[in-house]
Parts: sequence; structure tokens; C-alpha cells
Amino acid sequence: MPETFPFPWPPNQEPKDSPLVQAIAEAARELVTKRDAWLNPPNASAEELKKRTLTNLYNARPSWLSEIHRKLDAAVFAAYGWPVTLTDAELLERLLALNHQRAAASSGNGPKPVLRS
Repeated sequence: MPETFPFPWPPNQEPKDSPLVQAIAEAARELVTKRDAWLNPPNASAEELKKRTLTNLYNARPSWLSEIHRKLDAAVFAAYGWPVTLTDAELLERLLALNHQRAAASSGNGPKPVLRS
């Protein structure tokens, strides 16, 4: 089954040693580490842990969480070669165009996608 989301690189073809890939991985690790620390602080009571959900965290949206997401977004935009200033509509337009390009390439009806080095 073909992938429907156009990641910066075709699946399983990410350039593992690329600083772009490493920046995404680092930002994602930081996000997971800090979210996990918030969700499960040391010595928290069972009652407190019940209140520490991802929904509650994202509804509160503390500044540290917004900053980590900003870093992750910037790393992902860089991997696509796109400016971080894109509006949501522009971003969706580019993702749709890339999806169509890759679908055409995989069916043999269009140019093959350019792989990043």
C-alpha cells in the first residue's frame, strides 16, 4: 500500500547521516523526553498523575512546549527546503502538490521525485 503523506524523503530512503534528519530526530527526542517528564514527574501522587494527560498539557500549552514544537517544525520545514513562514494554506498546498508528484512518479505517469543527498 503506498504512503499517502509526502514525507521529505520517500519512506526508508532518509539520508541517515544528513544534518536535516539528525535535527528532526534531536527535536523529536527533546519533545518526547520533556513531555514524558511532565506526564510522570518523580514522586507524583496517583491523583496528580491522573490529571497529567497529553490533552491537559496541550490545552495548557506551556511556553516550553511551544518552543520545542517550534524547533521541531523548523527542522521539518528545513528538510522539505521550505521557509518556516508558510501559512497553513500554503503548507497544505505544497504537501498536496508533493503528494500528487510522488503518486504520479510511482505510477510511472510523471517525473521521478528528486531525492535529497
